Amino acid sequence: MLNQLDIEDVLFLDIETVSQEPHFSDLDADFQSLWEAKSKFIREREELSVEDSYERAGIYAEFGKIVCISVGYFRQVAGHRKFRVTSFYGDDEAVLLQEFANLLDGHFSEPQHLLCGHNAKEFDFPYICRRMLIKGIKIPRTLNVAGKKPWEVRHLDTMELWKFGDYKHYTSIKLLTKVFGIPTPKDDIDGSQVGKTYWEENDLDRIEQYCKKDVVAVAQLMLRYMGKELLDEGDVVEV
Repeated sequence: MLNQLDIEDVLFLDIETVSQEPHFSDLDADFQSLWEAKSKFIREREELSVEDSYERAGIYAEFGKIVCISVGYFRQVAGHRKFRVTSFYGDDEAVLLQEFANLLDGHFSEPQHLLCGHNAKEFDFPYICRRMLIKGIKIPRTLNVAGKKPWEVRHLDTMELWKFGDYKHYTSIKLLTKVFGIPTPKDDIDGSQVGKTYWEENDLDRIEQYCKKDVVAVAQLMLRYMGKELLDEGDVVEV
């Protein structure tokens, strides 16, 4: 499949999510009760209080929200390969989701276009769709898999590609970039720090930079899978 792939048809993406509220105590009584039920397995496995377990709420679309969607795509510019990256981010989730939907309905709406992320089939794609429904935003055709046959779904997942049919475990993008010798910055936050960076430090710009770096890492990994040369630092253009 990758031999026939035109990489300029692929939109690479990554999302960052946080809990709906900064603390469990900020939830109304109904959501507190619902979170207590939802987090039961996590709390029992890791011996956490319901308040402490709420730090994990961002991974569930019913209890979290998206604060950043970063995207990247390849283009030839004056005969040179460039990777353009941009982000939709902010406190107003409905706005950033609509802006992202506009991109998919516009520049990335052709039948040959694909979406690609790491663990995106299990996390990013369904999370975005669920949050769009909650916010009353029409799901773009490229994202909407309802009623489609598996071969009709135009989604790529660098983690799924790495499994080669083995469904036993998760492999992080951090591990794969190390295995493939892909250079990654050492000065950014990691996923476990996004909630704190958002709620305590109010630093959306730092989250956005971290998200964009993950998109570049996914694109680099796909280049490795395809046997192509990696991007140099000068090949990445922020727009």
